[in-house]
Amino acid sequence: MQAQQKIKSLLDQLNTVIVGKSARVQDCVACLLAGGHLLIEDVPGVGKTTLSHALAHTFGLQFTRVQFTADLMPSDLIGVSVYERGQEAFVFHPGPVFTQVLLADEINRASPKTQSALLEAMEEKQVSAEGETRPLPQPFFVIATQNPQDQLGTYALPESQLDRFLMRISLGYPDRQSERLLLAGSDRRHMATSVAPVLSALELAALQQAVLAIHTADPLLDYVQDLIAATRSGRWFVQGLSPRAGIALVRAAKAQALISGRDYVAPDDVQAIIAQTIAHRLVPVGNAGRGAVEQVQAMVDSVPLP
Repeated sequence: MQAQQKIKSLLDQLNTVIVGKSARVQDCVACLLAGGHLLIEDVPGVGKTTLSHALAHTFGLQFTRVQFTADLMPSDLIGVSVYERGQEAFVFHPGPVFTQVLLADEINRASPKTQSALLEAMEEKQVSAEGETRPLPQPFFVIATQNPQDQLGTYALPESQLDRFLMRISLGYPDRQSERLLLAGSDRRHMATSVAPVLSALELAALQQAVLAIHTADPLLDYVQDLIAATRSGRWFVQGLSPRAGIALVRAAKAQALISGRDYVAPDDVQAIIAQTIAHRLVPVGNAGRGAVEQVQAMVDSVPLP
C-alpha cells in the first residue's frame, strides 16, 4: 500500500508540471522504476527538457544537465586528469557523468565519438578513463532528449546506443485545453526545478526491488516469447529483438504492473509499454509503409493472447 501511495504522489506531482500527458508521464516513471534509461524524442519546445527536470527533482536524486553540441568532447563528459603541482601528480577530475541523473539534452547534436562515451556508463554503470575503472553513483539514470533526425545539425544515434535506452517516448503537441493552461499559467520550467522531492534514494531502491519481485507466470512469458519470435520472423522487421531487448520488455512490464497496483504481470501491461520499449530497436521491412511504432502495434494485434 505504501508503494502505491508513493507512486501516486510521483505521478500527481509530475502531472501538475506536464499537463495533458499523463500516459507519457506514467511511461517515464515506469522506465525509471525499472532501472532503465529514458530517451525523449520530439520537436523543440514541447516540454522534453522540462519533463526531464521534473523527473530528476521529483525522484530526489543528484542531477546534472549537459547540453550536447557538435564540439562537445568525450572528456567533457567523463572527466580529465590534471597535473597538480602541490601533489606532484596527475589528479583525475570527474566529469558531469558522475551523478545519479544525467540529463543529456539534445544528445543527437553531439558527434558519434562523444555519444559513444556514454555506452559503458549506461550499460556497466562505470567509466574507464586514464587507465582506471571508476564506478558511478547509484542509482544512475540517463534521461536524454533528442530532436528529429531530419533537423539540421543532428547525428543519428547508432543502434548500439539506442539499445541502451529502455524506453523511447514522444510527447507530441498538447491538446487545446492543456495548451490553454500552458498559455495562461506560470512558467513550467520554473515549476519543474522547484518541485519538492517525493522519494529518497532508499525509497527508490525499495520500489525498484518491488519491481523485480513482480510475478511473471509461464503463460505470460510464452506470450512475450511469441512477440519476440514475431519480430524475428522477417515479416515485420529487418532484424528481430535481441535477448537483452526481451529482458528489457519484461522489466518494463513489471514496472507497469506495479504502477497499476498488481503483484503480477498481465498481458495488458506488456501491450501498454511494448511500443515504447522495442520500437526504437527495430527497423520495419521495406514494404511496410508504416513507422516503427505503428508496425509494432500491427504486429501485436496479430499475435494471439495467452
